[in-house]
Amino acid sequence: MQADPKPASPADVSVVVIGRNEGQRLLDCLASVRAAHWGPLRHELIYVDSGSTDGSAQAAASFGARVITVKPLRPSAALGRNAGWRAAGAPWVLFLDGDTLLNPDFVSAALEALRDHPERAAVWGHRRERYPEHSVFNRVLDLDWVYPAGDTAFCGGDALFRCSALAETGGFNDQLIAGEEPELCARLRQRGWRIWHIDHPMTLHDLAITRWRQYWLRAERAGHAYAEVSHRLAHTSTPLWKHENSRHRFHALALLLFFIVLLSLLATHAFTAAGLWTGLAIIGWARTAWRARWKGGSALTLGLYALHAHAQQIPIGWGQLQWARAHRKGVSRDLIEYKRGAP
Repeated sequence: MQADPKPASPADVSVVVIGRNEGQRLLDCLASVRAAHWGPLRHELIYVDSGSTDGSAQAAASFGARVITVKPLRPSAALGRNAGWRAAGAPWVLFLDGDTLLNPDFVSAALEALRDHPERAAVWGHRRERYPEHSVFNRVLDLDWVYPAGDTAFCGGDALFRCSALAETGGFNDQLIAGEEPELCARLRQRGWRIWHIDHPMTLHDLAITRWRQYWLRAERAGHAYAEVSHRLAHTSTPLWKHENSRHRFHALALLLFFIVLLSLLATHAFTAAGLWTGLAIIGWARTAWRARWKGGSALTLGLYALHAHAQQIPIGWGQLQWARAHRKGVSRDLIEYKRGAP
């Protein structure tokens, strides 16, 4: 790892951006940090690059960012974030992914929610998709970012952290290729810290999923995260995702059983039974769409989101299975990337 020394005069907020071959998305992210409403706050910009080949490090340096380069054999977001906050000179660290745009007023709103609440380790806001109209995948997954405000079990990759809380826990677990933020939050909550979600725009994200293969890989990565994180925390006071991991596994098996039964009914010309069986599935789909209406969106978007909520269970289950196989063999999986290269 290569990095410049810490600045002699610490800033109020250290902004840590991580990226790998994000291209124009990274430039837009850095520009959004520059354009934010900082007021009297002093901030420093740190960019952690994980082996980009598109000139990202040089581009970030031209923005005035302090560039840290990590070249691990097994890259992960956790490694990049750890390198960033450990080089930071401020008491508050804002983490951003290189494919996001920072809302200009988020930092001031998040600091207000942190300063008067010493029990809060991190504050995060609303992340939404920058281009939901670019694909049906973007449109549907935009609703995946919608969470209720208040005390939460975990945050995502964009959040404002107390540096002291990161130091107390050692930061992110760099052995994880996914789910590193929820795992850190679980360890923080074990020590009495709280994670707070404010009702305020935080970032716009460029998911850039236009193909089924990308969608599958993203869900497979989620399955891997559910399996590994729930396994690591199973016997702690904060057994994160224990029930979710079992529910996803059951859901995937139920879907496979549904299709096996449906095909068997069709093969035996039991069309009435097949119609009734399909009707049950439609009722389940409609129920999911109705329950998700609090997330917002049109009736069509909610219908598509309900379809996604069920369809993703197969690749999630596959990710769980792949983690279990690797765990039994005592090997670690490489980073599961659904988005490669610059746009």
